[in-house]
Amino acid sequence: MGLDDENKKGEASGETSDRENRLSRMNSESSLSEEDEERKPELGPMIALKEQLEKDKDDESLRRWKEQLIGVVDFEDVGETPDPVVKILHLTVRSPDREEMVLTIPDDGVPNPKGPWFTIKEGSKYTLVFNFRVTNNIVSGLRYNNTVWKTGVKVDSTKAMLGTFSPQAEPYQHVMPEETTPSGIFARGSYSARTKFVDDDNKCYLEINYTFDIRKNWQ
Repeated sequence: MGLDDENKKGEASGETSDRENRLSRMNSESSLSEEDEERKPELGPMIALKEQLEKDKDDESLRRWKEQLIGVVDFEDVGETPDPVVKILHLTVRSPDREEMVLTIPDDGVPNPKGPWFTIKEGSKYTLVFNFRVTNNIVSGLRYNNTVWKTGVKVDSTKAMLGTFSPQAEPYQHVMPEETTPSGIFARGSYSARTKFVDDDNKCYLEINYTFDIRKNWQ
């Protein structure tokens, strides 16, 4: 009986110790969580690029540092608001087998609703080229997203980072890596696609839905 009593006391003491340890760990984790929250940087309001550039404009060393950071900015392309403006001018399909196909972006964002926007030959090498203009403010993390379907089934999905760009008068040009179209009887036919250009803030500058064909020969 004495041993049983001692064992029970020991078990009770162990249970109490375990509870204290668990509470201690919980308090510690809570404290760490609160510290992590406190460490999170608080971002200030977004400021128009023109206002940023005009700050300390008489300080030559600071002006040069800003130019190294964001490049030489054309003030005519800088607005009073903080939001960047990106206009996709056209897409180009380059292939060694034929002349370049320059695809102009319609104002309504609906390319050739009555038929395919373009036709590409099966098994051919091609490169996509994007021409776009940036005004008003710096666009950060501009990305290209493209999804392709055939008969309602998704057959391809591409995501590519284009980069960060400051406003300038001349358009930018981005060349994608070379690809090869599929070939064979099952590859030929009509495809539907959705192309989007978005930035780090998930702001969409262009979204277009269109169709294209893969055929035996160029059209």
